Amino acid sequence: MIKVAINGYGTIGKRVADAAAAQKDMEIIGVSKTRPTAEALVAVKKGYPVYIADISKKAAFEKAGIPVAGSIEEMVQKADVIVDGTPGGVGESNKALYEKYGKKAIWQGGEDHDLAGFSFNAHANYKDAIGRQFVRVVSCNTTGLCRVIKALDDKIGVAKVKAVMVRRGADPHVVKKGPIDAVVLDPPTIPSHHGPDVNTVLPHIDIVTMAMIVPTTQMHMHAIQMELKRESSRDEVLGVMKAHSRIGLVQATTGIKSTAELKEYVMDLGRPRSDLWENGVFEASVAVIGKDLYFFQAIHQEADVVIENVDAIRAMAGDVKDPEVSIKMTNESLGFVAI
Repeated sequence: MIKVAINGYGTIGKRVADAAAAQKDMEIIGVSKTRPTAEALVAVKKGYPVYIADISKKAAFEKAGIPVAGSIEEMVQKADVIVDGTPGGVGESNKALYEKYGKKAIWQGGEDHDLAGFSFNAHANYKDAIGRQFVRVVSCNTTGLCRVIKALDDKIGVAKVKAVMVRRGADPHVVKKGPIDAVVLDPPTIPSHHGPDVNTVLPHIDIVTMAMIVPTTQMHMHAIQMELKRESSRDEVLGVMKAHSRIGLVQATTGIKSTAELKEYVMDLGRPRSDLWENGVFEASVAVIGKDLYFFQAIHQEADVVIENVDAIRAMAGDVKDPEVSIKMTNESLGFVAI
């Protein structure tokens, strides 16, 4: 069994904990919190040992009904792989602790590529992650881009990508962040960081991205144009997408034309936390004109990287060498079939 610790039991950390706990070859040996919160209480109810950053706050946790298993340093010593789910920019400060005990660690896309020296996407470079000490799972937007670009590049060939990221303003639980009545260019310069981030995984892809933030919490939306290396057809492109285990086609017959309706649909399917782990490509939007491909895809910022973290854990542990085997194990453990 791979002993997994979650350092930062928040939006991503709690989801990775549940997904890893569902794997036959993994166990959660602990999760960390900085203060006694509702998430910490949930961790206790799920049977995850709770470790804390500042052991002097132990009394405050226990007063809130949250038993403290020990310090984060003690948790790290017990783990084989640590998933660092701390806020972007914070994870860098934890690297010295992981190095001190010679532990393997995974950071999220909020950290720079150079921190780990390797950026991960299961379908693109799983084999290159086998046995590594440090890995960075790219951000939700970059994950969604890498999946669909890699799939189409393998089967048809991708000459160039132009994509606009219409990003959610904040996660649903965040009450102190906007925008409220504005569309904010983020950044106003071109390219946005998403294109260069794709190149940390797919260095040969010619890609330019633009990004903005809008007043919603549901999901991101991508407007994508690809120049293919040869003429194709809509049916061929849809066939590639349908064959991919982490690309879901939102069928036109559902009448779904928004992220809110898609989130409701996934909730009605009974997904945990109504998570959309796959890319949600709107089938009606897929258009091919000669070598030019156009489509919209929805990306659930809280969810799509979760299954990538699970595969990264497995690759780093080194027991499963075949990416398709790991991807299948991860998907099946969650009862996940693409929409």
